[in-house]
Amino acid sequence: MQSYILGIDIGTGSTKAVAIALTGKALGVVQNHYPINSPEPGYSEQDPLLIWQAFVKCMRDITTKIGYAPIAVSFSSAMHSIIPVDEIGTPLSPMITWADSRSEHIAQELRASAQGPEIYRITGTPIHAMSPLCKLIWLRTNKPEVFIPTRKFISIKEFIWLKLFGSFEVDYSIASATGLFDILKLDWSSEACALAGVSANKLSTPRNTTYHRDDLNPNTAALLNITSKTSFVIGASDGCCANLGSHTTGPGIAALTIGTSGAVRITSPSPVYNFEGMTFNYLLNQDTFVCGGAVNNGGIAINWLLQNFLQKEKLSPADYDELFATIDIIPAASNGLIFLPYLYGERAPLWDTQTSGAFFNIKPTHTRAHFLRAALEGVCFALYDVLKTVEDASVNITQVNISGGFVSSATWTQVLADITGKKLVVLQPEDASAVGAIYLAMQVLHPESYDQLTHIDNQIVIEPNAQNHEWYSKLFPTFKKLYRDLMDSMHRLHELDI
Repeated sequence: MQSYILGIDIGTGSTKAVAIALTGKALGVVQNHYPINSPEPGYSEQDPLLIWQAFVKCMRDITTKIGYAPIAVSFSSAMHSIIPVDEIGTPLSPMITWADSRSEHIAQELRASAQGPEIYRITGTPIHAMSPLCKLIWLRTNKPEVFIPTRKFISIKEFIWLKLFGSFEVDYSIASATGLFDILKLDWSSEACALAGVSANKLSTPRNTTYHRDDLNPNTAALLNITSKTSFVIGASDGCCANLGSHTTGPGIAALTIGTSGAVRITSPSPVYNFEGMTFNYLLNQDTFVCGGAVNNGGIAINWLLQNFLQKEKLSPADYDELFATIDIIPAASNGLIFLPYLYGERAPLWDTQTSGAFFNIKPTHTRAHFLRAALEGVCFALYDVLKTVEDASVNITQVNISGGFVSSATWTQVLADITGKKLVVLQPEDASAVGAIYLAMQVLHPESYDQLTHIDNQIVIEPNAQNHEWYSKLFPTFKKLYRDLMDSMHRLHELDI
């Protein structure tokens, strides 16, 4: 039997368990899904108990599949969630997810205020509706019947950790994404907490991302199909774990992930500040920052294409193959057709929840295939915009390590390479966030095993096409200018709500 560590990635739509032996060999993956509810426009809520149940099922499924228990479990988790709970951790309302935009006006006012730049500098978190800081201000103002009796405001990872150990504890990484945490002092910010109207005792105790426990209750261990001696590492956020899992920790290397949304991240010994572009600065550990920006419109925009242009309702791998085969016959830059991919508003570097998608420069020669290619190019342009923002504020990026479902498409990865002009490298085809959580556990519990993983086999390298990159470089300034030109009209239409 090979000793192995489980990486648990608590995502927005599912929880995934990845098992990797101390030798680095992948042993198995399981995944369980749960719904997202939107009771009102702009709301995005979930039932934390369903996510706990999905976690329990993942644990039981993966240990049954492998046949024996792991030596350790480590966590990766989506950021920015808020659950108001009582003194024993019972939820007082549904969990508010990162995608919830009900506090957008609060974020706009704070970002424009004299206090905004200082709050951003202290916390390193973009001032946006996704931020728990803005969510708490909204709850205090609009839901006092929930806000006042709440004993603790916690994230989904803290909720699961509480169910495991009965303690309110949060890792530095998740804390650093709340807009409430001083990323240099490694403690809750009195200035940000005052804005939110909470004291530090309404928040969990911060811990380093390598913090671990091995005192699991035997009954809980039996529920999870493991032993009570199994170590649990608190881990980090999904983005930070993805950098570690995709071996993106050196200078000049960026990580780029596309799932439902997308993100570009570098690893830095200090924060990378850009107030206009609102680069984020989240902690991988007490000495390491993961800096970058996230976009709303990744795979979700491609799914919109498939459903509305190719009339595909229940998506299958064959549907994606059809999309990419259609795109391949169209030249780079889609004969000048440009798509702004902001279907679901946008985060970095625009930070505008009122923006929308748009096709521009439509001509009679443009076919459906042109629209499809332009839309894929638009998603890649948006990610390139983030990459440029990060690069301009830090160091020259020469290599981009990529992860996410899109890496299986040669067409998509080549378009991204051609637009960015960067060498793309696929290092970790499995879930990079869960693998990063495993690496964190190895660093603290089995450093000798982690040191042996520095050699990376089976790299897939995608080099940019110089001629295509030249075309895209000519188009990119127009792509950026279009948003600025159309912003007022987008906002007016958003206000009309038709």
